[in-house]
Amino acid sequence: MGQVGKPLPAKLVVGLIYRNSIVRIQTIALLEKKYGGIDFISDELDFGYTDYYRPEMGDCLKRLFISFRKLKRPDELAGIKIFTNKLEKLFSRNYRRLINIDPGFLNASKLILATTKDYSHRIYLSKGIFVEVTLIYRGKSFEPLDWTYPDYKSKEYIEIFHAIRKIYCEQARSHRHCEEPSLGISVTKQSRF
Repeated sequence: MGQVGKPLPAKLVVGLIYRNSIVRIQTIALLEKKYGGIDFISDELDFGYTDYYRPEMGDCLKRLFISFRKLKRPDELAGIKIFTNKLEKLFSRNYRRLINIDPGFLNASKLILATTKDYSHRIYLSKGIFVEVTLIYRGKSFEPLDWTYPDYKSKEYIEIFHAIRKIYCEQARSHRHCEEPSLGISVTKQSRF
C-alpha cells in the first residue's frame, strides 16, 4: 500500500497575452508583490497562434512568460487562478480584457495550466477551477498532448519551459528525474519588462 505524503512543490509559471506594455508592466508588478521575486522573464513573443483573443483584445498581441523564485504547493493553484482572474478584471475596459493571464505549475515531469472551463481532459481542483496537464517531460524534452494548445507545442515555448525547468531543478536538486535537456540554450536572468 502506498504511503500518503506531501507532494513536491512546483514552480509558478505565468503566461501573459497583451497589447499594451504599460498594462504588462503593471500586471507583473502586482504579481511580483503577491508571489515574490521573479527568476525568469522570457523575451517578448508575437502572439499569432489563434484569433480567439482578437475581438476582445485587438491585433498585434504579444506573449511573455515569467516564473517565480518561491516554489508553491500544488493545492495553491486554484487560489492563484482566482487572483489572476481578478487582475484581468482590474485591467478591463468596457468589459474587455487588456491582458490575459494564464497561471500554471511546472515541475520536473510536467507543465499544468489552470482554467475555469471544464472539459473531458480537465480535472476539478476547487473554487470553480480546473487543471489540465499541458506538456509532459519525457526523455529529454517536453512533449505536447492531444489537447495541448498550438502555441504551447511550438519550439519557442518548449525552449522557454526547458529554461524554467532548469531553474526549478537547480532549486530542487534532491528531486529525482531532473535530468537537464541538451538543447543548447543558456539560462540567464532575462531583462526586466
